[in-house]
Amino acid sequence: MATQYGHSGQYGRYDREYDGEYDDQRYGGSGARRRLPAALVEPLSGRHWRELAYVLLGFPLSVALFVFTVTMLSVGAGLLVTFLGIPVLAAGLAACRGFGAVERARARGLLGLEVRDPEPLRVRGKDGRAGVMAWMGAVLRSGVSWRHALFVLVQFPWAVFSFCVTLTVWVVGWTMLTYPLWFWIFPMYGGQGGLQLYGDDQHRVYLDNPFEITVTASVGLLVTLATPWIVRALTTVDRLLVHGLLGPSRLASRVVELESDRGVVVDTAAADLRRIERDLHDGAQARLVALAMDLGLAKEKLREDPRVAARMVDEAHGEVKTALQELRDLARGIHPAVLTDRGLDAALSAVASRCAVPVRVEVDLGSSRPAPAIEGIAYFTVSELLQNVSKHSGARSASVDVWRVEDRLMVQVVDDGVGGADASGGSGLAGLAERLEAVDGILVVDSPVGGPTRVTAELPWRS
Repeated sequence: MATQYGHSGQYGRYDREYDGEYDDQRYGGSGARRRLPAALVEPLSGRHWRELAYVLLGFPLSVALFVFTVTMLSVGAGLLVTFLGIPVLAAGLAACRGFGAVERARARGLLGLEVRDPEPLRVRGKDGRAGVMAWMGAVLRSGVSWRHALFVLVQFPWAVFSFCVTLTVWVVGWTMLTYPLWFWIFPMYGGQGGLQLYGDDQHRVYLDNPFEITVTASVGLLVTLATPWIVRALTTVDRLLVHGLLGPSRLASRVVELESDRGVVVDTAAADLRRIERDLHDGAQARLVALAMDLGLAKEKLREDPRVAARMVDEAHGEVKTALQELRDLARGIHPAVLTDRGLDAALSAVASRCAVPVRVEVDLGSSRPAPAIEGIAYFTVSELLQNVSKHSGARSASVDVWRVEDRLMVQVVDDGVGGADASGGSGLAGLAERLEAVDGILVVDSPVGGPTRVTAELPWRS
């Protein structure tokens, strides 16, 4: 799995992936500056209006969902003394799952919150068939169903609170901000001197002079500018509720992750088996077949021309040495004996000695060793990275550092080559990253164009 290192502009996208640098280019880090501060344009931004729509729509929806859910759960719980309570409860919980799908779609469209669907129902009866009774049992046993019902019950009072706060702040802010525009309504149509600030039987105070109108509009401007941030703080709670109660549980997410990692491990093992089979078939096996043919010809020539036979036997002897070396290299590629016997320090030093550039190796693990599987993955990760250094980096030197941080094994390979290494899909680095992820590891690539390249792998210790 050769990793292509970038040259003239091949990996220019790598630098633009940084949000800060991209924003500087977009909004003029060294060119044109943004015309208005974000605080001034936020009340008119699309994000604010979407969040405002989410809060305002949430109130009537939460009222309807709360009434339905409380009714169904109450009626179902009350009817549990009879058989009718079970289907009523199951229907109510199933409806809550449907409500959850609507809320996820609403949060995705208005809040930009991506929440994966929770695990589906696994309906299976005693006879292996999915009947009505099996479906009701699955709904009632599902933690997802009860979490959706809990969301409806918890979200209702919060939606009422958010609606009241948002509507009050928004109306007050825009009303006071636009007060100079509609001030003329009071004296002309209301018979008053303006907006009444205070009044009793003897005194009345109106906002009717230029100073008071200006102060009112200024306060309205401040409230209007603060409204988007108040609404965003309120919708942050909604985001937490949707993500925590309507998404997949941590256990389900972990199961999905482990299933994906298991698939990566199976695919990697199958690829390694195909590579070993190909190397045996194209290398040592073909050489041994040719060796057998040469020895057969030498046997026939032994009586007729002993000198020719001796020369053919000598050539066959050389083929035997070559075949043994190929088998030795193949066995080292499967699992080197030096790694088992002497650990990572000696094994990585052996790998570094075969690299095309000088490599400094420093292993600081003390007397302890990680689990054999982790040790093997670390060995093959360094071996693959040093092959990339030899073939593609154009480096003059490299270094390998291995150390332990609490319960994690850290591996870092650095070279002074041309840089531009890309860990996107399809490259050798992507394959390494998948192998590390299969054991809860991480691969981080830092390779700006022009170098140096720094690849850090983090693995669990698992002694």
